[in-house]
This record gives sequence, structure tokens and C-alpha cells, in this order.
Amino acid sequence: MPAVHLRQTISSDEAVLPFDLSDRGLLLGDGVFDTVVARHGRLFRLEDHIDRLFRSMAAISLSPPVSRAELRELTARAVQANGLREAYVKWVVTRGANGTPLMDPDGCKADFIILVRPYTRRHGPNSRTGLRLKTTALRRPSGQVLSPQVKSLNYLNLVLAKIEAKAAEADEALLLDLRGRVCEAPGSNVFVLSGGTLMTPAHDVLEGVTRASVIDIAARDGVPVGICDIELYHAYVAEEVFLTSTAIGIVPVVEIDGRRIGEGRPGPVFKQIAQAYEEMIASPDWGTPVDDG
Repeated sequence: MPAVHLRQTISSDEAVLPFDLSDRGLLLGDGVFDTVVARHGRLFRLEDHIDRLFRSMAAISLSPPVSRAELRELTARAVQANGLREAYVKWVVTRGANGTPLMDPDGCKADFIILVRPYTRRHGPNSRTGLRLKTTALRRPSGQVLSPQVKSLNYLNLVLAKIEAKAAEADEALLLDLRGRVCEAPGSNVFVLSGGTLMTPAHDVLEGVTRASVIDIAARDGVPVGICDIELYHAYVAEEVFLTSTAIGIVPVVEIDGRRIGEGRPGPVFKQIAQAYEEMIASPDWGTPVDDG
């Protein structure tokens, strides 16, 4: 197993990493990442996140620096070392360095980082009362440019979308694809309830683990689900809209581009699915214990 130094969470100005400044992750965004959360002392859907990380590495021809079993053990040790039962965990795998700042990847050996932070809800109080979204002029690149299934280190597109939304004093950005269809929010999938059917975009989006959980819950509870193209018009006139991701969970949307969504407050389908999702997270059936002892 590779040597990994684990220590308590410290402030970023105290952190010192044995990191090569010619690492391609830093210079070129040449690498991938994934995230998983620990809730109630268990890592939620750990195997699904491990599978996705390994798919991302395979897609960019990056040899894994650790095995799946090693990743499980190292992740549990990292959370334990920080004394956390509720944690946000980010895995970062870069192609490493080969002694030059050039594009040629020959001779690189992958670098691997586990970042652990206390789990906190993003978006503050609006995570519960509902977010205001702004459609950005910046579009989400097509999968013909880079597959959205690859969680690459190049998220500048999403960062710029966030900057645009913040400048408009919105809580979050909403990106369209190159054809003007609803795509996703930065780091989050989108669900739109229209005519009693819960819809989520089919193209140019990451097929998120939380997205999959919502689809499973809706199917179980008899809520019709459509994985399909969604025009911006359908989002504007929707009964409900919400976002999903590992980091944020499930968060309601109450306004898009100044249009009130539904009644302007979290709707009944959102509440039903959000409650079922919290029960799923709390269930030992879906979590891997951080500490077997």
C-alpha cells in the first residue's frame, strides 16, 4: 500500500504537502476527482463513488495509484484521523509529473490526495427555503468536447458560471447545453417536476450518484420519472425544481431568472423525496462504517 500521511484537519495556511510544482494536475488540469460524504458515521454509497472514480481514471488512460481495497481503507483511516462522523471527502488523482512542464504524458506516475473536511451544508439557509437560479450565458461543453462522465480537474467552465450567477446576486447558476436545453448547475444535477412527471436532463450531464438515488426513490414511491430533453420553458413553468449532488444532497429551487417556481416554496414532491433520501442516508444498508470498532 502506498505511504499516505494522515493528520488532523488543519488550516490551509499551515498545510504543507510534498507536491511537485510541475504536477500535471496543477499545470494542465490533467487528473480526475470524486467525492463521498460520511453521515452518521458511515460513508454513503461508497462503492458507487469508488466505481465512478475508477471509470474516470480509465476514461483518461490514467493508471490507478491505489486499488479499490486500498482506497476503501485509506478513506476510512483519513476520516478517523480527523475524528469525524459527518465528513466531506474528496479524492484527487493527477497524472503526476515527468520532470517537464510540457504536454507529453510519458513517464508520469499518478499522484493521489485525500481531502477530508467536516460536512457542512452549502448555500446556507437557502438550502432549506429554496435557491434562486440564474441561467448563465456560458454554456456547458458538449460531451463531444469532454465527456461529462469524467470528473476532471478542469472545472473552470463551472467556476465561471458561478461567478456570473453571483454577480447577478443569484444563489446558483443554471447552465444550458449548446442547443439551449437545461443541462445542470455547477456540480449538481437538475430535476424538474412538470405535469406530475419528474424529469432530469438526458444529455451532457454527469449521471450523479444522488441523481440515481432520487430516480430510485421516485420509482419506488410511484412518481413517474423521465430522463429526457428539458427546454428552459419547462423549467420556468414547472411545478417544482430541485438540485441534487453528493455535496449538497437535495436542495429546492424557488426562482429561475426572476420567475417564481410553483408556489415559491419547497413543494410536496421535493419534501417526499428529500425525506426518503435522508432515511436512505441514515440506513446502514447504504453506508460503509468509518470505524468497524
